[in-house]
Amino acid sequence: MATIKDIAKLARVSTATVSRVLADKTSFYTEETAIKVRRAAEELGYQKNTAAMELVTKKSNVIAVIVESTKSNFSNQIITGIQTIAYKQNLNVIILYAGINSSELQRKSLQTVIERSVMGILLLAINLSFDNLNLLKKSRIPFFFLAVSFQKGTIPFISSDDFQIGYQATKYLISQGHKKIGFAGADSDISYTGKLRLQGYQQALRENNLPSDKNWIKLGNYSYEAGLQAMKDYGKKNAITAIIANSDLVAIGIINQAATFGLSIPSNISVISVDGTDFCSIFRPQITSVSQSFYEMGVLGTEYLLNQRDNSVEKRFTPIEIKQRDSVKRLS
Repeated sequence: MATIKDIAKLARVSTATVSRVLADKTSFYTEETAIKVRRAAEELGYQKNTAAMELVTKKSNVIAVIVESTKSNFSNQIITGIQTIAYKQNLNVIILYAGINSSELQRKSLQTVIERSVMGILLLAINLSFDNLNLLKKSRIPFFFLAVSFQKGTIPFISSDDFQIGYQATKYLISQGHKKIGFAGADSDISYTGKLRLQGYQQALRENNLPSDKNWIKLGNYSYEAGLQAMKDYGKKNAITAIIANSDLVAIGIINQAATFGLSIPSNISVISVDGTDFCSIFRPQITSVSQSFYEMGVLGTEYLLNQRDNSVEKRFTPIEIKQRDSVKRLS
């Protein structure tokens, strides 16, 4: 493998000059010298050893993104936001997947990142186990959680306000005349995210003196299959007139299973989704949604990661917006 010394020998310049040219430092050499060095590097098939340079400079240009392998699709927008800022700052992004609520896979992903040189870690929609969270903190690598919030005040995150997601979705359906409302697809028995949404849903019902039936709450893992199962559990003949689906894929599962039952959306039952990704626009009927600002989460998370010091605790809720489409019917 060619080295800087080999390039210097072929180009008849010093190794210091080769280092400056390859690092695009424009001082101390002429354009003619730069051309000679680059030609020599190309002739020798030189590949820059980023890891070695990071050891010398003690500075990494790599951001690690650890993603929960949930059967949803919102992470694409967050990653796009991350890559937008990374590209502007000439940074590299590596992506690792940590399974679905798997402590073992979480740990493996964290160890993979910690054992190499990275400038920071962004964790997407992951609920780390207690031991893995301690491992992350002990690494002393700056980190941010995205699309998930925490009750305790020592963990930096950027997310939507999940209580408001549940609350606003329920209030919207109530404003459309619905009084018997289902809540489907969230893992409220496991995650803080699901618990907050369920609390928001229940609070809106209480404020409007509406019934809350435990049989209308169908838990899941935010997946398409969870939506199918929820609608199967509700059955063809049920009391509810509307359902809050806790991801776009849950909504699609509900709508497809409703069609299997011979039910029409929204004539027979209304559906509002949480997330508001492109699925809501390309599916038919187009799905009314509580849309989250996923791209903004990615942008802000990366910017905060670049600017923070010593893992300062930053908390930020990004906006949500109800986008009316075709899957909710107004009752008279």
